[in-house]
Amino acid sequence: MQLLLDTHTLLWWLDGDASLSLSAREAIAEEDNDVFLSAASAWEITTKYRLGKLPGAAAVAKDVVGCLASQGFLELPITLLHGQTAGALPGPHRDPFDRMLIAQAMIERLILVSNEVAFDAYGVQRLW
Repeated sequence: MQLLLDTHTLLWWLDGDASLSLSAREAIAEEDNDVFLSAASAWEITTKYRLGKLPGAAAVAKDVVGCLASQGFLELPITLLHGQTAGALPGPHRDPFDRMLIAQAMIERLILVSNEVAFDAYGVQRLW
């Protein structure tokens, strides 16, 4: 499987947080799965850390690339097509980070690992 982690999923994975579902934990840990993190999540983590909304994410915010490498996760850059698709998504969901993850999951045919049931309205495959 090819997985795209939502931002909270990455943080819960790194913290060993019990909020992460067993099925998500098992899928991320499965060595045969490719696990991606979007550049949008790096942007979200560092922005929210800077604003004081994620005070516990200091280590990740200061070295997202190193954090990914330590876990064997893959980087997913943001392309123009991702941006265009995210901007054109219908509906009331306003979070720009979420909209980018939805667009990337759609275009790259990735399974979005997230507890956000609102994502289901966009037809992406979601694992939780």
